[in-house]
This record gives sequence, C-alpha cells and structure tokens, in this order.
Amino acid sequence: MLSFHKTSPILALALLATGACSDKGEEAKEQTQTSPNEVTETASASDEMNAVDASELLEEAVAALQETQTALGAIDEEDDKKALEALERATGKLEILLARSPNLALAPVDVSVVTHDILADEDAVKALKKQVEDKIDDGRLQEARRLMDGLASETIIRVSNLPLATYPDAIKSAAALLAKDKPQEAKEVILAALGTIVVQDTIIPLPIARAQGAINEARELAKKSSRTKADNDRITGLLEKAREQLRFARALGYAKKDDIKDLLDSVDEIEDETKNDQSGSRFFDKIEKLFERANKASQPDSAGNNG
Repeated sequence: MLSFHKTSPILALALLATGACSDKGEEAKEQTQTSPNEVTETASASDEMNAVDASELLEEAVAALQETQTALGAIDEEDDKKALEALERATGKLEILLARSPNLALAPVDVSVVTHDILADEDAVKALKKQVEDKIDDGRLQEARRLMDGLASETIIRVSNLPLATYPDAIKSAAALLAKDKPQEAKEVILAALGTIVVQDTIIPLPIARAQGAINEARELAKKSSRTKADNDRITGLLEKAREQLRFARALGYAKKDDIKDLLDSVDEIEDETKNDQSGSRFFDKIEKLFERANKASQPDSAGNNG
C-alpha cells in the first residue's frame, strides 16, 4: 500500500510548475504594456492563484489514488458494487485533473524527503572506499554493499506520480470489467495501473550545497565597498570551507571529477580576486553556473558519468 502525505500549496506549486508554465507563457504573449506596480500586483495575484490551483490538483490526484485503493479492498471483500463506485469516483477525480491541466503528464500523489549524512572527513571516506574495493576484489559483494550503505551525504526528495496518459484509461477499463462481473480481471488491471506510478528522485548533495552556501556568504561580504580585516578573514575562512566540502563531495563521488576540479579552480580565482578588495562578481557568477552543472551531474539519471 502506498502512504500519503499532506503537501503544502507551495511545494505542490513547485511540483506542478511544468504544467502551469505553458499556460502562463500563452497569457504573457497577450499582455499589453503595464506599469511596474500593475506588473507586481498581477504577478502576486497570479502566484497566489497558481498555489491554490496546484494544491487543489494535488488533492484530486491523491483522492483518485485513494479511491483506487478503496476499490481494491472492496474487490477483496467481494463487494463489487462498492468497488465500482470507488472507481467511478476515481475516474471523476482524474477527469477534473485533465480538464484543469490538459498538458499535465504526471500528477504528484506522494512526496517524501529523506536525509543521509555521513559523519566523516575526506580521509575517512577514502579509507572506507579502499575497504569496499578490497571486498569487491575478493568477491565479497554483500560485505562491500553493506559498507557502501554509509557512503552518502545527501537529501533525497522522492515524488510519486500518476501517469495521466495511461492511468485514467486503466481505471475506466477496470470499471468496465467490474460492470461485466469480472472482479478478478478488474483487480489485475488496477494492480497493473498502480505498477505504472512514476517515482522521481531529486538528489541534493549536502557537501556541494554547503560549499555553495559558503560561497554565497562570501559573495555578500565581497560586495561591501569598504571591507574590514575581519570581513576579509571571514571571506578566507568561507572559501576554505567551500574547498573542504568540495573535496568531500569528490571523495563521495558526487558530480563528475572535472566538475569538482572546475569548482575548486574557481574558488582559487575568487580568492585571488577578493584579496585586492575587489568584489570578484564575475568569478562569483562563473562559479554559480559551475554549481548548477555539478548538481545536475549528481542526479540519478547521470549514473555512470562520475568519471
């Protein structure tokens, strides 16, 4: 059985942003010139409306999945009438989803956030990595797997989605089978539909996030027109913290080695530039893009690209 979690309108809006963007883009093309105040008020109202819409869409998707589970339970209880009514309600929810957002391919129904953070430094990770390699060389894969369980410092945002291209039709097919007094065939169709739920993971490597946080703080200090010695010392400390975290990320295998090398080189450039009381703005802009690239390379679909 799937579990269900309440999701805030803001998170729901983020999850459904792809579906909403196309509609907003069409509206933008039709807008006439407005004053800055009008633009601000319109944007604020639009954001609020999208948050409400996203929350309602999420509720409809979760309700549809819950009704599907209710139908399964009713079939097991040999209550075909109850099962058919649940599938009819699920179909209604899904039709509302498609009517409100016809371009939405995936409807989020469950969100979970899990953090794993290893309490170690770069040297400890390297030592553990050597143990894992030795176990693999000896053919002790299970021991190696257990050792590797701790080699992570990340937050995982996992979203389960209903595929709206196929799930609604499957539910309708199951309802039709129930109406023909074929509950077991209907159950098989429902179980197959539940098996098509798409799970998407977003990985946030904590060492990279901490390095980026240190760089952002250093950037704010470097903007100051007249920096004190304490400011400069703080910048130096923050840049060193960024280096440590990036080396730690490299030891754990996040991003590509070249991505981490480019980030470390960029930190050196920032240090050289800010030593002369300069803001180093163009180097901070450069490293921001490098962080984006490293985070992208750390995602699950980038497996095998860490060489």
